[in-house]
Order: sequence, then C-alpha cells, then structure tokens
Amino acid sequence: MQTQSFRISKLVVIGAGLIGGSFALALKRAGAVAEVVGISRKPGTLLQAKQLGVIDHIGGYDEASFSGADLVLVATPVGQMGKVFSAMAPLLSAKTVVTDGGSTKQDVIALARTHLAAHLSRFVPGHPIAGTERNGPDAAFPDLFKDRRFVMTPLPDNTRSAVELVRAAWEICGAKVSELQADEHDALLAAVSHLPHLLAFALVDEFAGRHNGQRILSFSGGGFRDFTRIASSNPEMWRDIFLSNREAVSAELKLYRDKLEAVQQLLDAGDGPALEAVFERSRMARERWL
Repeated sequence: MQTQSFRISKLVVIGAGLIGGSFALALKRAGAVAEVVGISRKPGTLLQAKQLGVIDHIGGYDEASFSGADLVLVATPVGQMGKVFSAMAPLLSAKTVVTDGGSTKQDVIALARTHLAAHLSRFVPGHPIAGTERNGPDAAFPDLFKDRRFVMTPLPDNTRSAVELVRAAWEICGAKVSELQADEHDALLAAVSHLPHLLAFALVDEFAGRHNGQRILSFSGGGFRDFTRIASSNPEMWRDIFLSNREAVSAELKLYRDKLEAVQQLLDAGDGPALEAVFERSRMARERWL
C-alpha cells in the first residue's frame, strides 16, 4: 500500500485521549482521513475532543458511528478492551479493520479471540511505544509518534490488506513500524517500559508516605524530577498494564532486586572501585543505546 495515496474515509477512535487523539491529529494533518468519530465512556472527554478539533463527531456504540468505517483504533486502558470489543462486535462491517494501542498484547489478543472471533482476520494488534505523563484530549499532539516505534503483533488469521492498512496509517503518523510475536513484545516491554514505571510509582509513594515526605520532596532537584516524571502517568492505565503482564513484570522486578542487593553489598563494604565499575558500565551502555 502506497502511503502517498493512502486515505481513510472514516476513522473511529475509541478513547480520544493522548494516544487516540494524537493518532487522529497526525492523520488529519497529513490529509489522510476525511472523518473522525470519537467514542468514550466519559462524555466530557468527547466534548473537549470535539472542541479541540481532535474528532469531528461524537459517537457511541451504534450503527451510525461504525457504518462505513475503514479503521477503528481502540485506545483505551487494556482493562476496558473486553467490554469495548464485545460492544462493537455486532457493529463492524466486513471491510472495517480494527487495531489497538494496548501496552500488552497477549491478553488483548485473547480478548479479541473471544469477542471479535467473526472479525479476527481484520483485527491487527499493535502498540505505539510513545507517550507522555499527561493524558486526555488536551494532551494530544500530531507529532507524538514521529520517529517512535510502533510494534505490530499480527495474527496468523490476519489478511494482508488489514496488516498493510494498519502499517500505512502508523507510518503516516511518523512511526517506525516493526513486528514482534505477542509473547516477545510483552517480555521486552516488561523490562524497558513497565518496570521503570513501577519503580517510579513506588519511589514517589515511598517518599510521600514518610512523616517528613513533603520536606524531602521540597529538596528534590532535576534528577529526582527526571527519574519520577512517569509517576504522573494515568494510574488506571498502568494498573491494568501491570495486572495484565504481571508475570513478566514480576520476573523483571526480581532481576532488578537482585542487582540492587548486589550494589548494596558493594556500598556496605565501602568498595569504591567496584561501585565505580558498575556506574561506568551503566554509563557506557546508555551512551551506546543513545
């Protein structure tokens, strides 16, 4: 599919917040979509999204909203996806392609097999590895996905045209599209995304729970602010992610705990050279990654 001639007549975005809203705005700016319909469990979100021009029409789980849709993006927390899939299943036409933005994939695929069985050939699971600590339509912006990775985890059931449509849409948004198996995706993201969020949430909560927590936080500088920025993320969304991917996250947490214990032994022993060696390996590894 040539992205130059790519155009969606009608896009339905379920969850018109940061991810869904940014997807819609990027396609709108590129002239790649004619009409965007937004659906949300929060009426205020839809009103704001329409006022901001993120969506063109406020929709719901009815025929009018889904009729003629080329693509549906489900951009809700993963804990809501079962209900969303069930509600929209009878409204999908034979031509409508469905994708999602969930941060976990094995559970989402299982839900799709249960609720979208008749439409599975045109459900292409995916995950944009992009975001900020903000959420809601006012947080959306069209460059969110520029040069960021979008991971597709296509199903054996998928038609080639469905996969190509989803790929083309995300490429127009500026994303670098790659493919993984769902289990590999969940294991990798547990390490590089889910674990850091868990650490940030836990650290802020630990300080905030101390009797002098506010005083401690008042002396924090840029390092603490940078490390804990993601603790401002949507609690509901991250609760669902951790519960959905709890085995992989738990395994990563154990490995990290082992590393902390090893570093604590060096600290307790006053072993400066060994501590410096850990820090230097870390610094060099991060520089290579950057």
